[in-house]
Amino acid sequence: MTAVAEIKRTPLNAVHRNLGGRMVDFGGWDMPVQYPAGTVEEHLRTRRAAGLFDVSHMGEIDVRGADAIAFVNHITSNDVSKLVDGQAQYSALTTPEGTVIDDLLVYRFSEDHLLLVVNAGTTEKDWAWIKSHHKNEAVELKNVSADYCQLAIQGPRALEILQPLTDLPLSEIKYYHFAEGTVDGVEAIVSRTGYTGEDGFEVYAAANMAGRLWQKLLDAGQFGSGDGVLPCGLAARNTLRLEAGMALYGHEIDETTTLLEANLGWICKLNKDDFVGRERLAKQKEAGVRRRLVGFEVKERGIARDEQDVLINGQRVGKVTSGSPAPYLKKNIGMAYVPTEFANEGQQIQIDVRGKLVGAEIVKTPFYKREKQ
Repeated sequence: MTAVAEIKRTPLNAVHRNLGGRMVDFGGWDMPVQYPAGTVEEHLRTRRAAGLFDVSHMGEIDVRGADAIAFVNHITSNDVSKLVDGQAQYSALTTPEGTVIDDLLVYRFSEDHLLLVVNAGTTEKDWAWIKSHHKNEAVELKNVSADYCQLAIQGPRALEILQPLTDLPLSEIKYYHFAEGTVDGVEAIVSRTGYTGEDGFEVYAAANMAGRLWQKLLDAGQFGSGDGVLPCGLAARNTLRLEAGMALYGHEIDETTTLLEANLGWICKLNKDDFVGRERLAKQKEAGVRRRLVGFEVKERGIARDEQDVLINGQRVGKVTSGSPAPYLKKNIGMAYVPTEFANEGQQIQIDVRGKLVGAEIVKTPFYKREKQ
């Protein structure tokens, strides 16, 4: 008999259940997909006030040593050498073919200490991949995923909610930068990052402090009916990132897609020192990609869903990678790969929605972009 993998739980599992979270198996993790307020309200509250997300299922890999920067620069597509202490960058682990093992964040604490934050469902795969590329470099690698909880407070009121709990001057932390300090007296890393298209922060702390910090953030964000913080589940996290045009691993990017096809050339630094997949990506850039990721807006009655066929001029040319109603925009939107010659704003396409061809139009992404304060 094949052993069934035991489902994993974040330190907040009991908290989610007590809050009425509807739990689902998400890549081997028992996670809340939504709470009683519902996905639409969670989504809108994050856009208008604040949402609180448990992202403790994400993986963390610690890289220390004299060759930390050189080693991570070789296995990731972005240029780690450009980071300064207290800065993070979005990047990817790439295969020799230039396709995507995973997307990740790289945090620089010092020239000999980096932290890699990877996706939950790919943590073990990523860990094995990273270890397999460790040859004679002066680095020490540790999978420290179980040591951390990670809470994301996102939305226009995120700073207002978090600031009373920390002495860190949050307004001085730039986007994609971070600082070390305390939150409610708990040692923490506070990062101005997120996956919602809103301003906000991600707080990393010891796993056993998750419940305390979660409750403090919820308490600090209670301003009154309809304008305070709401706990948010996976469904709202997905609709928020889709409105913001952000890629999801396993949907827009995977080991069959390259960074250039996915419009992620900006994290693909071909002019830096050699990295895994660089040669193939350089050739693809020179030759031109044959397909490209696009955003589309459904123009007829119907909702595009993941994996549905995309047609142009009656020919099936690709599949929807992500599709959903967009609660804030009040539209039905999605993303898909189409042949490059059709990857233009205004191009008319059709989505096969359970046998019915529904008209849609390629539009500019991101679908939603917050107004800068």
